[in-house]
Amino acid sequence: MALMNTSGSRSPVNGLDGLRVNGRSEGAPEADARSADAGTEMSKAAAPSRSRFAAPQRTTRLLLVEDDRLLSDALSRMLELAGFTVYVTGFGEDALDLARAYRFDVVVLDLTLPDMTGSQVLQQLQQMRPDTPVIILSGEAALESKIENFLEGADDYITKPFHRDELLARVHAVLRRSRAAAPQEIHLGALTLDLVAHRASVAGVQVPLTGKEYACLEYLATRRGMTVTKEMFLSHLYGGRDEPEMKIIDVFICKLRRKLSEAGAPPVIETVWGRGYTIATDG
Repeated sequence: MALMNTSGSRSPVNGLDGLRVNGRSEGAPEADARSADAGTEMSKAAAPSRSRFAAPQRTTRLLLVEDDRLLSDALSRMLELAGFTVYVTGFGEDALDLARAYRFDVVVLDLTLPDMTGSQVLQQLQQMRPDTPVIILSGEAALESKIENFLEGADDYITKPFHRDELLARVHAVLRRSRAAAPQEIHLGALTLDLVAHRASVAGVQVPLTGKEYACLEYLATRRGMTVTKEMFLSHLYGGRDEPEMKIIDVFICKLRRKLSEAGAPPVIETVWGRGYTIATDG
């Protein structure tokens, strides 16, 4: 995955400028040295005390969109220690690229970004991922701003400065509401995907899929009607680290189709020539 190039200019389409995973920089540009205290009242952010909140019960992906480098570093460390897998970027366009490639459990979004407004990011996230909860971070405390963003689809709104425990409490609250409303299964004719146990079955009989094969199937099933490119598959499966050659995706899909066919499932995966794969909305 291409990131910020050495000249400091923004990378093309696949370039996720300023992307950091769990607080580790991957080609991030240096931000202005603004104090993290402007956004949060966290003391000793690098080594926070033991959280009163229970860690997530499964891998929980959180996207933090914040261009204040010191604040985002402090928040990403705090959230990682709380048990989240944290992706960080300071650009709205990169946040949207990440949201296309990954399914996040929650997005924490600052309203002031260098390339586009947080409200514009929120609007596009609502079109792309309407089921993904979004928590707004903003220094704007005016009631009008809060109402506008709630009407645009925000699930919560936190005014800076805030305490670390308040942010954690609100993240856990929106996750509880989101997961309570989320579907537990996806049905594609006789084929059923158990999104909790991460298993696929046909007429009640489990299909023996590997982890990568199931991940490909779920990734397609949760994006019905959308063409998933091989680049998106690689990003989802490997997270930009130690990615194999792109042809491995064709291998996964070939094996997945064969196993589903042998189990008696309908041929739901379609090839979009020159682009990738899809599962039709009427499949």
